[in-house]
Amino acid sequence: MGMFSVKAGVNIGPIACSLPILLLIVATTGVFLGFVVTPWFGLPLRSTIQSYIWDAGFEDLGKDASLTSNFDNLTSNYIAVANSTGKVDNKEEQYEGVSILSAAEPNQKEQNDSMKQEDLVRPFLHGDTVSTSSNFSSKPSGEHFESDVTQFTAGSPGDRLDKSENTDEISANGHQSGQMALSPSIITESSSARIVPPATTLEKCDFSQGKWVHDSLGPLYKNDSCPILSQPQNCQGNGRPDKDYENWRWQPMSCDLPRLDAHKFLELMHGKTLAFVGDSVSRNQMESMMCILWQVETPQNKGNKRMQRWFFRSHSVTIIRIWSSWLVHTSHEAFQFAPEGLPKLHLDKIDETFMDYLPQFDVVVISSGHWFAKKAAFLLNDSVVGGQLWWEKGHKRQIDNVEAFSIATETALKGIVHHPNYKGITILRSYSPDHYEGGAWNTGGSCTGKVRPFTDKEVVANGFTDLMWSRQKHARDKAKKSVKNGSKLIFMDITSVFQYRADGHPGPYRSPDPNKKTQRGPNGQPPPQDCLHWCMPGPVDTWNELVFEIVRRILNGNDV
Repeated sequence: MGMFSVKAGVNIGPIACSLPILLLIVATTGVFLGFVVTPWFGLPLRSTIQSYIWDAGFEDLGKDASLTSNFDNLTSNYIAVANSTGKVDNKEEQYEGVSILSAAEPNQKEQNDSMKQEDLVRPFLHGDTVSTSSNFSSKPSGEHFESDVTQFTAGSPGDRLDKSENTDEISANGHQSGQMALSPSIITESSSARIVPPATTLEKCDFSQGKWVHDSLGPLYKNDSCPILSQPQNCQGNGRPDKDYENWRWQPMSCDLPRLDAHKFLELMHGKTLAFVGDSVSRNQMESMMCILWQVETPQNKGNKRMQRWFFRSHSVTIIRIWSSWLVHTSHEAFQFAPEGLPKLHLDKIDETFMDYLPQFDVVVISSGHWFAKKAAFLLNDSVVGGQLWWEKGHKRQIDNVEAFSIATETALKGIVHHPNYKGITILRSYSPDHYEGGAWNTGGSCTGKVRPFTDKEVVANGFTDLMWSRQKHARDKAKKSVKNGSKLIFMDITSVFQYRADGHPGPYRSPDPNKKTQRGPNGQPPPQDCLHWCMPGPVDTWNELVFEIVRRILNGNDV
């Protein structure tokens, strides 16, 4: 009859006919509120819904009841507590005098041992030739980015070890197949004319070849917009007068390294956990990632005394940091001729601190290295085989600190790729170079006055850094050949490219103290400074852009 009626005789035909229109209006209003009004006021609908899911209960990492009981408490050993001014009180790392390599381990008193110059000063080697080629391939299609600026070529550091045939690695400096073939450059053109982001199907990209590009868009965040930023790396907050070091981005030759979009990262990592494992430089990278993500959402702090842990409700993403300075089991009891109190590194036993939680992680960014310059004894097969800044006369030393670093890295990586319940992505971030000139961190080394990336003529090869890189990659290659659990193991190589970024360290601007020394003394001695960690914002943010691109490619089924 063209009309619908119910048994009671009520005519609902007009209502039924207008129902599609009503539904369309409701749907349109919902879309408007969800994508326009809601983001404007910072209250994403998805976040609101998922907050109820979170409040209903969240499976704690691990099953340790003692950890669950204080799940929401911050502790002085690990958590940097932000105050209203954006400054933090970070108990982990004490910047006393010039001791910037050290960070207090949980329940361990920092050992302020004086380090001999011959143990820490890296041998410097001269760089190689300069290439005057000015064009490079900027994307797989073969189009070129034209520049009249010299392309700076770092050259080979010497005899690299293990010319591996493995190629599935993200490299920032051309150590592909075990060889170094670095030719990064600096150009001053604005990156506003950046390449269009790559398509869904991506060819394998060599991130090693490229240029440091001056970026008119500036950094991904500001120092005063990130409450988790540790004060020693808050260079602008500590009075550093220049800030152009914040405005350089790495542009690979053969592809694009997208600017890290925090929203896209959270979408990519929906329901997943990213863990950073390592020392204070690892913390530096983790805080960089947090600062980037903090710009779009304030996370919940779910940390405990064994880890920092932050939860982003909108996409159920968890970011974790676990302190593991040497990546292997460490003890302090007297053993054989090694005295009590001396850290003893069991190089063949992985650090259970992070291994206990490994199955809960989807992506692990692991790194180490600088703590192997500290005083310690090295153990293998329950025997003391070496030591750093310590040894007893009358005993034969079998390994040094570089070889200990290699063995420890191999032990940690094999423990990860052999774990039967871990199927995630492991990213080994290569050794982070320091830039102490004229001495070591405690013998007058300095990076004062560096305000822009080095040119090729200014870069000086660092023999110690090259050696640490080669032994680290050697360990990775061995571990990769033994993968048993189907997980991914990627070598994110940043070492040589970051040898160009001496401008990115805090230098003397490690503290907000207005009376701190920032200039050389009357006899030319430099002020105490940090030429190891990285200013935030600054070059360190590039590491997380690489992490994003690695994870994005793997999860989308593309080659890395």
